[in-house]
Amino acid sequence: MSRPRKPGRWDLSALLNAAAACATPPERNVWLVRAVEWLRQPRGDAGASPAVRLGHLLDVLERHPQHRADVSALLRSVLRDADATTLLADHGFAPRAAFGSELVERLRNAVLPATPQTADLGELFRLVFTEDGDAGWLEAIDDDATLQRLTALFSGDDPAEADWSELLLDAITVLVGQILAAAYAVEVRQRMDAAALAERPFQQLARAADRVRDGVDEARDGDAKALLQSVAYLRALLDACRAAARSTRAHLEEYGVSIEVVFQVRQLCARTERIDALLQCLVAPQPAREFVALAAALVRAGHDRRSVRALFAHHYSLLARKVTERSAETGEHYIARDRAEYWAMLRRALGGGAVVAATVFVKFMLAAIGFAAFWAGLWAGINYAASFVAIHLAHWTLATKQPAMTAPALAARLADVTHDESVERFVDEVAHLIRTQVAGIFGNVAAVAPLALGVQLAWNAAFGAPLVGEPAAQYVLHSLTLLGPTALYAALTGVLLFVSSLIGGWFENWFVWHRLDSAIEWNPRIVARLGADRARRWARWWRDHVSGLAGNVSLGLMLGVAPVVADFFGLPLDVRHVTLAAGQLAAAAGALGPGVVHDAAFWWCVASLPVIGALNLGVSFLLAFRLALRSRGLLGKDRSRVHAAIRRRMLRAPGSFLWPPAREARAAVAP
Repeated sequence: MSRPRKPGRWDLSALLNAAAACATPPERNVWLVRAVEWLRQPRGDAGASPAVRLGHLLDVLERHPQHRADVSALLRSVLRDADATTLLADHGFAPRAAFGSELVERLRNAVLPATPQTADLGELFRLVFTEDGDAGWLEAIDDDATLQRLTALFSGDDPAEADWSELLLDAITVLVGQILAAAYAVEVRQRMDAAALAERPFQQLARAADRVRDGVDEARDGDAKALLQSVAYLRALLDACRAAARSTRAHLEEYGVSIEVVFQVRQLCARTERIDALLQCLVAPQPAREFVALAAALVRAGHDRRSVRALFAHHYSLLARKVTERSAETGEHYIARDRAEYWAMLRRALGGGAVVAATVFVKFMLAAIGFAAFWAGLWAGINYAASFVAIHLAHWTLATKQPAMTAPALAARLADVTHDESVERFVDEVAHLIRTQVAGIFGNVAAVAPLALGVQLAWNAAFGAPLVGEPAAQYVLHSLTLLGPTALYAALTGVLLFVSSLIGGWFENWFVWHRLDSAIEWNPRIVARLGADRARRWARWWRDHVSGLAGNVSLGLMLGVAPVVADFFGLPLDVRHVTLAAGQLAAAAGALGPGVVHDAAFWWCVASLPVIGALNLGVSFLLAFRLALRSRGLLGKDRSRVHAAIRRRMLRAPGSFLWPPAREARAAVAP
């Protein structure tokens, strides 16, 4: 026996018969949900598109006057009993800028069922239009006759009920109030350009909205000129308000980016655009067509408001902007563009490798103490952090720390990828970066390996035993081999490198946003304690180093603590850093003696070093570069254009990614 269909969902006759029986508001709302489900052409029901099915429904209603009267009465009662302002003025907008509260709200809406027992037309709208394609089929209703019949169905052939101007005006009033509340918020108001506020557009907004209401009253008396003039004036003010709100970008780029401020500015501009859409419905010669377009826009806004993925994408974009705007300038110093800068980078990498050699032996000593798991990870992280900070303060280089800082600098050059010349200049920068990484890795490894081996040999000559013993050396050969999960651990380390760059960029943005450099330089108590000159130097020092300190400390702690945290949850994860791995392998070779070169395990560890280096650099760079591209808003086709240009360069001149060209050759391709 086949399963019966749900009444009112697919069966048109049952749907129309049910309209007469809908007495209570929840029953009417449920009927509306079922009617739209029938229009969508449920799975297994062959037929036309929803727009065509709507025409068929209207034809049936015209042939059956009683059904038409029942449906029309039901629709008018829904509009009469529900609050339409929440739909027109609030639907699709987030009430708060906080990511956490908005995420909880969207998860609640996704998990908990909605009820049709509501007088909120915005909630009913979300309950009715639940599919991604709803906006598309609404926009497909473009036949004038269909629109006229649909309007008559909602108005009951009564011209007075077809006049929805009061609903539109009430929604405009609410939107104006919300715009003014956002514009007058101190964090937004103080960051708008004074020139954009010279004509006081926000102060005139409420008065202009009242003039539109007066114009509607005059239009009802037969004078439409006043309405058109007042609407044109309000639209001009909305344009000025949008320009003033968008002028905050210049301030944010100079003084730090705030997710909350950017979010409020976007919401403000979106509300001005909603008012534009409502005004179009108010003055259009054929308002039915404009109402359908507005309904489609509301459906899309509701889907975006409901989507958890859209929320993450939106805040990811804001975070990208927040980090990259503050990291690009720093990253410029980590790109070597000619041979002089290449050799300078190599020298700085040698210094960084020397510091890491000391880090390797401290790591072995901490392991020998036998701390509990958490304390072992914490002290290992402190060891790494102290070493990375020392490298930073000495202006030396840790190669794998570069890409996360330089990717935003590269993305800053992607302002225009529509011209081949700009794309080629960008590919030049990619080549500069890769050559810089070659110098950094080579310099780090060239310093750390001989120093670690030399310390082992010297200690053995002086005391009769190496500083790191054979058991620790055997563990190194077992853990670093390419035959194990080394590649996975190296990729995980690349992720940690990327996260450390986010932390560094966030701290620098936070430092600039709260103007702590200005506070250090000018705060009376600080100046009284340090003196004016020293306070000025401290302010400049912290402004220059806050990103590097935060990034290096966070990286060191994550490298030490992440394996412990993973082990607590039963995840067999570890980290593999190319410079640290090279130092550990050299120390192990010093403990095992010359015979280690005959051990296959040793050579599997040697083979793992280039893999570790490539994954450290590649994963961190790709993630950071993706973040930077997101902040620039490049489309997929633009990204493909850039990727294709890089592939062409690698095929045509692969050597340019490894060694800087001569000065005269470089001059030929330089911008």
